[in-house]
Amino acid sequence: MKKVGLTLLTAFVGGAMALGTYKIFEKKNADDMTFEERQKVYFTSNPMTVSSAGSVDFTQAAAAVTPAVVYIRTTYSSQQGNGGGSSPFDDMFGDFFGQRMRPRGPQQASGSGVIISPDGYIVTNNHVVEKADKITVNLNDHRTFQAKVVGTDPSTDLALIKISGNDLPIVKLGNSDDAKVGEWVLAVGNPFNLNSTVTAGIVSAKGRNIGIIGSENNDEDSNPFGMRQRQSQQPRLNKAIESFIQTDAAINPGNSGGALVNTKGELIGINAAIASHTGSYEGYGFAIPINLAKKVLNDIKQFGSVKRGYIGVSFRELNDDAAKDLGISRNTGLYVSELVDGGGAEAAGVRKGDIITKVEGNPVYESSDLQERVGRLQPGDKINITVLRDGSEKNLTVTLKGEAAAPKSAAVSKSAEELFNKLGASFQPLTKAQKAKFRVNNGVVVTQVRPGRLFYETDIPVGSIITNINKQPINSIADIDKAITNLRNGNLIITGIYPDGTSFNNMFQVQ
Repeated sequence: MKKVGLTLLTAFVGGAMALGTYKIFEKKNADDMTFEERQKVYFTSNPMTVSSAGSVDFTQAAAAVTPAVVYIRTTYSSQQGNGGGSSPFDDMFGDFFGQRMRPRGPQQASGSGVIISPDGYIVTNNHVVEKADKITVNLNDHRTFQAKVVGTDPSTDLALIKISGNDLPIVKLGNSDDAKVGEWVLAVGNPFNLNSTVTAGIVSAKGRNIGIIGSENNDEDSNPFGMRQRQSQQPRLNKAIESFIQTDAAINPGNSGGALVNTKGELIGINAAIASHTGSYEGYGFAIPINLAKKVLNDIKQFGSVKRGYIGVSFRELNDDAAKDLGISRNTGLYVSELVDGGGAEAAGVRKGDIITKVEGNPVYESSDLQERVGRLQPGDKINITVLRDGSEKNLTVTLKGEAAAPKSAAVSKSAEELFNKLGASFQPLTKAQKAKFRVNNGVVVTQVRPGRLFYETDIPVGSIITNINKQPINSIADIDKAITNLRNGNLIITGIYPDGTSFNNMFQVQ
């Protein structure tokens, strides 16, 4: 009898806690919630019943995840193709396997995505939707939607898109830090146009830096951390944030943007690349850790772009050859070769010649050990590092600095499906301070500009204010959607103010 009473009491307490959690988040405006908070509300009302992490029965996890992994089809103008056909992802996921079809006229490509919010937010890869004019999303239940690009982050190869829907199935966000090498995982996606395919494998390694993201841009001046990764006598500049989860679960062309989940059905990674001599699966797949993706996706949704903190160092990743070249005995860690003037590292007391040995108490063996940690943080956040100097270790706290100025970034557009995707910009409503500064009563600020699209080609930069489109006042994304619908003769008139305060009134012909 006591046992029955204890069981009932436990059930009552658990139910009360779940109800309390639901009520707390219910009071919060859904638009202000992070994706994790939205999911807590969802799973309080829709609890998951899945097998334990140690089980080799994948049926429950597959059943829970498959409905929320979508098939993405993209259409490009015949002049563009999928990103111009020159990215390393094109080489890996290329024509040979039929993922990019090249008929006369518009070109098409395909990939996968994962629904992470019941109102239609979907995470996928940047290279899946980059430069797409039209994005079509097919759900597992055969419903079809047109998607809007909310924003992308080429530095992590992530994109956030949205479809108009309610009560959609979602995949629960997991904790990629908890993933263990040797743990069973499932890859869910749409390889070779085979919808809703599930493959199984293990986590083969973590923290992999394979040099695939942004590898065509290594001659540029910096990466998102204000760091330079030096692997030889000549600096190899890397804009990417790479700390992949490696898996031997079969990943093939079309799996890009799909889910890597543990046996509890929790999303621990977004499948992004394979290492292959042939372009198809050879046992080496790579997924972006979800803990890095959470920060990127929440930033895109909230700000229209990713807010990154800069540590402000250039470093060389140590190994036997680097240690010999530098004349030092230590062959692990990151050798600080330069400091950014006024950067966070300089202010914290980091010096040239220091060796970064730990971040947040964890050993640093390669660049990804530091880059992923910094990539999760915002300007103003603090990060604890340990440096080796004159034979002894020192613990330092670095306050990350933001960007000095917003660049014309390789980002993406927001809203209004095909036509809006052609504009190639992300927007946020003006604050009171911005309205006062530019002396306007309405408007949105351009937070990102995507290369190769209308705003980029016509030199409307980040920081510009858009006040009217086709003579309609603009205060929100919804206003933009309305203004660009049913254009007369394809004419688009955009009125606004450049960052330097000068006005513009440009007319474009949109095909």
